[in-house]
Amino acid sequence: MQASKQHRSSGMSKRLHYQPMQEVEAYCLPPFRVLDHQLPYNESSQSTHSTAQSFHERYCTLESSSANGSYNTLYNSSSTISFSPNGSPMSQHEQDSHSYPPDQHLSPDHTYSSSISGSCITDDATNFKYKLKELETAMLGDSNIFDNYCSTLQNGTSNTRLEVDSWGQIMGSISKKDLNQVLIFCAKAVAENDLLMAQWMMDELRQMVSVSGEPIQRLGAYMLEGLVARLASSGSSICKALRCKEPASSELLSYMHILYEVCPYFKFGYMSANGAIAEAMKDENQVHIIDFQIGQGSQWLTLIQAFAARPGGPPHIRITGIDDSMSAYARGGGLNIVGKRLTKLAELFKVPFEFHAAAISGSDVLLENLGVRPGEALAMNFAFMLHHMPDESVSTQNHRDRLLRLVKSLSPKVVTLVEQESNTNTAAFFTRFVETLNYYTAMFESIDVTLPRDHKERINVEQHCLAREVVNIIACEGVERVERHELLGKWRLRFAMAGFTPYPLSSLVNATIKTLLENYSDKYRLQERDEALYLGWKNRDLVASCAWKCKPSTS
Repeated sequence: MQASKQHRSSGMSKRLHYQPMQEVEAYCLPPFRVLDHQLPYNESSQSTHSTAQSFHERYCTLESSSANGSYNTLYNSSSTISFSPNGSPMSQHEQDSHSYPPDQHLSPDHTYSSSISGSCITDDATNFKYKLKELETAMLGDSNIFDNYCSTLQNGTSNTRLEVDSWGQIMGSISKKDLNQVLIFCAKAVAENDLLMAQWMMDELRQMVSVSGEPIQRLGAYMLEGLVARLASSGSSICKALRCKEPASSELLSYMHILYEVCPYFKFGYMSANGAIAEAMKDENQVHIIDFQIGQGSQWLTLIQAFAARPGGPPHIRITGIDDSMSAYARGGGLNIVGKRLTKLAELFKVPFEFHAAAISGSDVLLENLGVRPGEALAMNFAFMLHHMPDESVSTQNHRDRLLRLVKSLSPKVVTLVEQESNTNTAAFFTRFVETLNYYTAMFESIDVTLPRDHKERINVEQHCLAREVVNIIACEGVERVERHELLGKWRLRFAMAGFTPYPLSSLVNATIKTLLENYSDKYRLQERDEALYLGWKNRDLVASCAWKCKPSTS
């Protein structure tokens, strides 16, 4: 028994101490390094300050809050950089103006301050220090603490039978290497502020996750990072650290482009939205499309070609591309790159074309930014964008509904909506964690059938395009959390309150999408219900697409 205690204590002390990252880009560039930065325990570190710093260094496995390793900077972390599935980040100006630091729209050089009272660990600073000391003693000093904890659970001296049963379930899940269940148990411990249990399970999880393993092992690595960041209150900084360099090849605009090619989710969304726009504009000669997050502009390549083949000739097309300047790194340059790309294609297909660049984040958009002209037929496009807008649960300004009301005031012929079919906006942490685990498990499984597990680009795609979202959802709260997905049912209510009614999708578009899916795994499924299209993996809906038009005025 004593030997077992020594082994446990030694193993934990070795696995729980991690060397702080040196440079953001050193982490970001291949090879991918995570959960393997170890230093021997420094027994001379005795002060409260050193204990807190040691905690931060041991458990923050990505480039995090503290650039110099000091504990004070843990709560003065850099803002989050978050990306939507179409690859565009959110602006710093948006956050400065509205106290909304997006995972996809923010300057990496700006910082904001977060007080200790805002910590996810505890609102009681004294209790926090005590918990840290208790944790360090249990994990690195007196191994009897841990055994006493286990013994207490077993003999029921201060715990209920339910807790004993839970302990048995936890140990059973670990012994069976049921990663899904251990992640859930760990999140439960974090939600209940049980630091000792949470850190012990994190140590077990580190032995089970792998960025090159099975889908659940790969996702588990990022879910674990989110839990670590939540306890360290460094979610924003980790999201920032995941902002990495793009591929050197000029043919690959970004890792998001790779994801666009290997999975049908974005093609499905863009194709269904384009079908609704083409249908609404079939008799129009002046078409103005306003894309509220244009990203790389990939959505409009097929629509320009479709308009070129329209009987009677193509209309004059003007596209207003809204995107903040921080999207430049995802494209390899500013909005001018998108404009040149689309203009060149329009010239090739002899389509009259204009591009209007609006380098501004969605939350800051005003009427004068849209450049609307008399006589144009308007199409508004919200593809994987609205879930980044803060709503009434985040800000009294409620940019989500404000933007919909602005659009309604312009009386567009059609408004397209494409969003992830997930419920993470107002859900409490633990519920949100389980939802995220289920949603991204399906996403990672679908990538697994296309890109081999040892494929270098697959690791990069998952790290750059998906890990940032996962960490933001799990680690951040309030204005820091910008990945706020809603189910289509909730979007229906918002659009209805803003004055819209559903615009039926074309059956021809549905048939075209079904043909598209024939090029992918047969585990993808397409369903049409309630005037919307849903694309899913196996039994899980992942993306929903629908279109809207203005309600007729009643006099």
